[in-house]
Amino acid sequence: MTSLSITDISDYLKEQEQKSYLRFITCGSVDDGKSTLIGRLLYDSKLIFEDQLAALEKDSKKQGTQGQDIDFALLVDGLAAEREQGITIDVAYRFFTTDKRKFIVADTPGHEQYTRNMATGASTADLAIIMIDARKGILTQTKRHSFIVSLLGIKHVVLAINKMDLMSFDQEVFKKIGEEYRLFAKGLGFEEIVSIPLSALKGDNILKISENTPWFRGPSLMDHLESVQIDTNEAEKPFRLPVQWVNRPNLDFRGFSGTIASGSIAEGGEIVVLPGAKTAYVNSIISADGNVRNAEFGEAVTICLDRELDISRGDVISKVDSRPEITDQIQAHIIWMHEVEMLPGRPYLIKTNNRTLDGVITDLRHRVNVNSLEHESAKTLALNEVGLVNIKLGQKIVFEAYVENKTLGSFIIIDKFTNATIGCGMIKFGLRRASNVHWQAVDVGKESRAKQKHQSPKLLWFTGLSGSGKSTIANLVEKKLHAMGKHTYLLDGDNIRHGLNKDLGFTDADRVENIRRIGEVAHLMVDAGLIVLTAFISPFRAERRMVREMVGTGEFIEIFVDTPLEVCEQRDVKGLYKKARAGELKNFTGIDSPYEEPEAAEIHVNTVEFSADEAAEIVVNKLGY
Repeated sequence: MTSLSITDISDYLKEQEQKSYLRFITCGSVDDGKSTLIGRLLYDSKLIFEDQLAALEKDSKKQGTQGQDIDFALLVDGLAAEREQGITIDVAYRFFTTDKRKFIVADTPGHEQYTRNMATGASTADLAIIMIDARKGILTQTKRHSFIVSLLGIKHVVLAINKMDLMSFDQEVFKKIGEEYRLFAKGLGFEEIVSIPLSALKGDNILKISENTPWFRGPSLMDHLESVQIDTNEAEKPFRLPVQWVNRPNLDFRGFSGTIASGSIAEGGEIVVLPGAKTAYVNSIISADGNVRNAEFGEAVTICLDRELDISRGDVISKVDSRPEITDQIQAHIIWMHEVEMLPGRPYLIKTNNRTLDGVITDLRHRVNVNSLEHESAKTLALNEVGLVNIKLGQKIVFEAYVENKTLGSFIIIDKFTNATIGCGMIKFGLRRASNVHWQAVDVGKESRAKQKHQSPKLLWFTGLSGSGKSTIANLVEKKLHAMGKHTYLLDGDNIRHGLNKDLGFTDADRVENIRRIGEVAHLMVDAGLIVLTAFISPFRAERRMVREMVGTGEFIEIFVDTPLEVCEQRDVKGLYKKARAGELKNFTGIDSPYEEPEAAEIHVNTVEFSADEAAEIVVNKLGY
């Protein structure tokens, strides 16, 4: 009896291991019934424990939206804020299994504010259930989610037309919505769109075909989820292993650990490590089960090589005859996930392949209109908008196009100050530099130029509100330095806009580009051995930091000309504040455009306490001249 029980258990466990997995998401607009659908799936499949059911019944009476009936949405809307508002905020993951398949489902938010969370849930899914309220039809958020689903490489879509019970299960309503959606999704590249009429609340067409839709020939939602074939050929693709960890527990062992992103590897295989292009042979492969002779896509392994190589986290191991590409410039689609808009020219952190490096979005090629899928001209991206951009990276990365390899083709964008994730991206291709452009070596460098002038080159960066006295003080400082025999040059904000930057306006995007250009010019002048003075509002910390990083350590001196807004308005020498207050001057710093004060300026002068002459003297004294 005992032997038989053990055999039965072993057979059962083996059967469970051999079941295929399907990862899917539910998405769509607010209140389309996504959470209710998942709750109903779990309930009808008898996948809820008795204590969960008892708690659900209790919560339904207290917080539900269905009167005395069970509110299935409460099974997945776990956050208190979600239950109070009746919406999904975060991504809720649930695991369940049937006799035919195992499932991981992500219930993603419908509200536009939380589109970033929806993109997170979709990034690992094989199939998307696009929910549509039969009463409302296709909404903007439906289109936005569908476009993001296509960007993230999902090819299988279930068009779940929900709340059909509220439309008397009208076949024409179902047919019309299905036709409209297919027309919209024509250019999204979906391989399969299966339309199903549902009532998630009542259970129609969830587990079996409902008597309320005699005109519908199936399949039911569960039948389709259990039978849909997802083509996964990752194991047949070229071998890619991004190194996550250099495993060195002692002097006698050195291995390189990570999860295989595609392909397979065997003992004795010849590999190359990129971007360094060093080659070796695989000595051994170690998995969770010990030493193995082969490993393939999805497995976490440690690879040991036949010789010592200098390999770091973020390097990529591939086979010598099928190498990925290497570049420091890419074109990619990005989804912007932050309230602060994306500004070309602003420095960000780009994280890809276990490596984080500096990057700048150099160009916004176009923004995508989620309603029409048309490409629109734009200078910035706002929260939840999608665009095609060019990005310049601080170092070369190993990559493949996202459509070929999700791991090597994806990245996230991080704010350098807050470390918040503010965007995600899918690489289209690498951008090639002009092959005839090289950095020309010169014999006379910055040190020799500065030595000839008997000075240390500096960049004195005056920042403050309009009317604070930046230009006046910078001019006085230059006069004092010139009298001391110093070689200087003053770049003034207004003067520069008459020439180099006359094509720029005063939007946030134009302000960023304004400072980027000035930074490049100032960098060249510092390289010439000069003491460069600049007088620009330069309202954003990110751009001031960008310029600081262009020059050498200790060469950037930030000088905060601190003058309260009300004092600047009282001075208003140019009459600009008066125009801004009257609405005649848009995007004016301090009025309808922000100014971010320096957090740790090298020199801080208050023009309320000191005159311009006194402030200039303070600056010169602090410089040590």
